[in-house]
Amino acid sequence: MDHPSYPAPGAPVRAGVPEHGRVPKYYAVKAHVARLVEELGEGGALPTERDLAVRYEVSRETVRQALRELLLEGRLRRQGRGTVVAGPKLEQPLALASYTEGVRRQGRTPGRRLVTLERFAAPAPLADDLGLAAGDDVWHMERVLLADDERIGLESTYVAVARAPRLDAEFDPDSSFYAYLRDRLGAGFGDADERIETVLATPREALLIGTPPALPMLLLHRLSRDAEGRPLERVRSLYRGDRFSFTTRLG
Repeated sequence: MDHPSYPAPGAPVRAGVPEHGRVPKYYAVKAHVARLVEELGEGGALPTERDLAVRYEVSRETVRQALRELLLEGRLRRQGRGTVVAGPKLEQPLALASYTEGVRRQGRTPGRRLVTLERFAAPAPLADDLGLAAGDDVWHMERVLLADDERIGLESTYVAVARAPRLDAEFDPDSSFYAYLRDRLGAGFGDADERIETVLATPREALLIGTPPALPMLLLHRLSRDAEGRPLERVRSLYRGDRFSFTTRLG
């Protein structure tokens, strides 16, 4: 079985083939299926594992390993009992912009589904982040993130009750929290500290997002401050690694 070499810019050098030229069977199958994915286009149905095994003269387990990697990379997705070509990943800019704005810019419909809205006394570490005294009341709002009704993430937002005393009564959980802070409360954003890491979702998180626990996730921690430099919100956002990417512009 042949394999492609020197692919398009941005792809692994020599398509990930080692210098000694010995390519694992599953990886060669993956390269061929990746080309098939390009030919089929978004929504195209992939042949069955059995058909692919016959086509490439390998075992079904070899095909299964190749498809597993393409699923984890977000190139494919399960649909019913079959597998189809997935659409492009959502790109979220690393900037002080809301999730809602980022999704709309790509022609998708953003949405959120409320899981939890609770009020509790802030423990010392959270209170310190938000510029509060330990024991001051904070809101915790947890929402599933949607794009065209597809679940792609889970977001937890922490904000001082003193900042948003009527959050439970006047905020629509399906709308942008940034817009609420800006337009309803007059809180302008100044800057933020942000950190991104890769993690695996907990069983509860995987259930809420609708993904297998083994799927890699992108975890974003953000501490935002207002125009006067005062802490505004603490956010923990978990995004599906197969459906999401982050972009930034460096100068």
